[in-house]
Order: sequence, then structure tokens, then C-alpha cells
Amino acid sequence: MDHTTFAARRETLRKKLSNGAALLLGQFDAPRNYSANTYRFRQDSHFLYYVGTNLPGMACLILEDGEAVLFGAPEDPDDLVWHGPHPVLKDHARAAGIEQTRPLSDLAGVLQGQKASGTTIHYLPPYRGEQKIWLSELLGAPIPSVIAGASRELARIVVDQRSVKTDEELVEIEEALGISAEMYAAAMKVIGPGRTEAEVCAAMQAISLKYDRQQSFQPIVSIRGEVLHNESYANTLKEGDLLLIDSGTESKRFYASDITRTFPVSGRYSEKQKGIYQVVLNSQLAAIEAASPERTNRDLHLIAAETIARGLTQLGLMRGDPAEAVRNGAHALFFPHGLGHMIGLDVHDMEDLGDVVGYPEGEKRSSQFGLAFLRLARKLEPGYAVTVEPGVYFVPALIDRWKAEGKNKDFINYDEVEKYRGFGGVRIEDDIVITDTGCRVLGPKIPKTVEEVEGALKL
Repeated sequence: MDHTTFAARRETLRKKLSNGAALLLGQFDAPRNYSANTYRFRQDSHFLYYVGTNLPGMACLILEDGEAVLFGAPEDPDDLVWHGPHPVLKDHARAAGIEQTRPLSDLAGVLQGQKASGTTIHYLPPYRGEQKIWLSELLGAPIPSVIAGASRELARIVVDQRSVKTDEELVEIEEALGISAEMYAAAMKVIGPGRTEAEVCAAMQAISLKYDRQQSFQPIVSIRGEVLHNESYANTLKEGDLLLIDSGTESKRFYASDITRTFPVSGRYSEKQKGIYQVVLNSQLAAIEAASPERTNRDLHLIAAETIARGLTQLGLMRGDPAEAVRNGAHALFFPHGLGHMIGLDVHDMEDLGDVVGYPEGEKRSSQFGLAFLRLARKLEPGYAVTVEPGVYFVPALIDRWKAEGKNKDFINYDEVEKYRGFGGVRIEDDIVITDTGCRVLGPKIPKTVEEVEGALKL
């Protein structure tokens, strides 16, 4: 990717926009506990896609005639004292294929001039508080009006453009996945009774840091796998535990990886664990096998759900017709989330834009528990990069509520379910790209079958 890539992306956006100018805002540094002590900076992904610059305090205005202007802080000679020699605003503009630069302090005046001449200013929904305040100041409008005034047309154009990954983008995702594979290899050397979740997490993070990469999200490393977004690392691993790890890192150009594996702390799955694990693996493989431009991601989700229902019926945890059980949402006691999501510059790619990413115009999410959490339901297209991550979990509070209500009792054997209380959860996740005829699993192979995982642990 070079300046021609970013210039071509902006040109495509400009041609698809019916009228007006497009305003792309970068991020500012975020203080950790006081203004000079900041979190490590990470640029807004839309700004990265169209400009490519990972520097705080910048904005890009794409004018109606197609010209782009990059706004940023003018160089302060004292910056050399604190930061040493570094690229200045014009250097960043040149790398993005932009000829015109202006101080960031000029942006409000330029926007007011554009509005005064009748030009519509299109911008994406702001998702940080400081962005909302900044937009309010730039546009001279109250924050509620700024939020409501975000351009749905621009959001749709951005989604259509960013959803289809180029070969160069897939190389970036696979670079991140290569580091992920190394991270999981490091984790498997640490996993064992007496070690802690924090030790495993540290071993994986050390690999990401070795390559000077940020993790693409706060990793889940937990023996409490039934807690879907568990970010605590306080537990000690014990014989018989399952350790669920959901983690990812970023490529040089900030494209994400997202992989989940579930490991037996003892080195071998018990028969009960192996049964549930194989149900999840079969579900994931069935969804991957079905993935193609002939399907929607909702189709894949329902294929995965029915495979889970069939497997749990064979284990005695469910009963009746698996397809009918899924139509009634009975499987969601065990598989309450969606099958997966887009992946790219964001680990949940473009999720800041809402359901315009995952649902076609006019289609709303289901209200059924479980299916309601499906982030991506739309028809798959060649170039879409998505995750496939089914799971089976035994959530005590959910089991208690459904059992007390008698919910889906015709499909759920609650007596057998009670025997799995305290089991935890199993999730398996890979990243795929949709091809013209099917799909391809991205990245190097990371142990996934029962035999592969047990062989890699060697405890």
C-alpha cells in the first residue's frame, strides 16, 4: 500500500457520494490518568483506510471536486527535543497522496465556508465523546444534532468499500494471523495446572510486543469460558479445567486477527469435555464448508446452530427435531451469540457504523434471543473477511432462568444439563475470506482438532 492506494480509495468514495464534501476525523491522544500520560495511540480505522496516517490530531476533508486537504498541527521546533527527527504534516500528506495541507486550527473556518456556499458536509457517526464535542464546535451545532446528522449515505459507501478486502489487505490480515499462531504456540508452552491465566496472557502478549504490535482487542484468557467477555486473569489453572483463549493482534498497517481456541489444562480432554468440544468443532467446520457467495451469514449461523442442536441431542442434553429446536431458539441456551463478524482494520470491522455493516437496507435484526446478537446477517460476497466462531456454554444464571420458566422444555433435557453445571464453555474461531466459489481459511494452521491440541500441549 502506498500513496496511490489511499488516493484511489478517496476517489472511489468521492465518485459514489451524490453531493457535498466528506469529512474524516482522526483521533486525539487519550489520557490514561492525566493529560501527559496517554494510552498508546491508535488511529481511527476509517482515517487509516482513506489516509493511512497513525498520528493524533488530524482531519481530512474531501471536497466536491475530489481534492483532499489534510489538516494537522504545524511543526513546533521544540518537538525535536521530545520526539527527535520525525515526519511533518507535508510528509504525511505526501504518503497519503494529498497535495494540500492546512493547520488544524483552520478546519472550522473552512467548514463554515463550505456550508455557507451550500455544500453538504458528510461525516460518519462519532463514537468517542471528544469527537462529538469536536464536531459540535466545528459545525456550530449542539451535540444531539451532530449525532443525528451523521451521514447514512457516507456510512453505506464506506461499508460497501471497506467490506471487500483487496489482496493487499488480506496479506495484512494474514501477517497478523502469523503472529497469532506464534502467540498460541507460546500459550501452549505455559498452560498447565498451577499456572495462572495472567501467565498465559503474558506469554502471548510478549510475542505481540516482540513485533512491536498492539493486540487488536483486550484478550480473553479464562477458565470461566461461559462468561463470554471475561477480561479477568485472576484465576489459577487446575486439573480438569478448560482454558478458553480469544485473542488477536495487528499487522504493521493495523489489520486485525481474531482467533479462539479452548484447551484442556490437564493436557487431555475428559470424555465429557471431548464430547462438547467435538460438537463445537463440527459446527464450525460445517459453517466453513457452507461459506460461499451463495449464502448469507445468517444461513451459516443457522447451519452452525442446527449442528450444535444435533450434537447436543446425541449427547442427551437436547431432544426432538434439531431443526425445530433451532426455529424455536432452544439452542441459544448453549449458543447465545452470533456466529461471527466482519474483520479488517477493526476486529469487529466498522461496527462503529452500526447495523448498516451487517444487515442490508430495510432488514432488521431478529428479536429472538440468540439470533438477536448476530452482528452479520447479510449475503456474503467475494472478498469479505469474516470470523467463524460458534460455541457451547453452560451459563448457570441462564440455565436457572430458563429452567424456572420451563422455556423450551420440549427440546432441552434440563436434568442432563444440570450435570454440566460448572463445565464452563468451548469456543473455536478462525478467520476466513469468501472466494468466488467458497471460502479460504486465512493464516497458518493453529491446532484445532482434539488430536492436534492434545499433541501440541504434550503435558
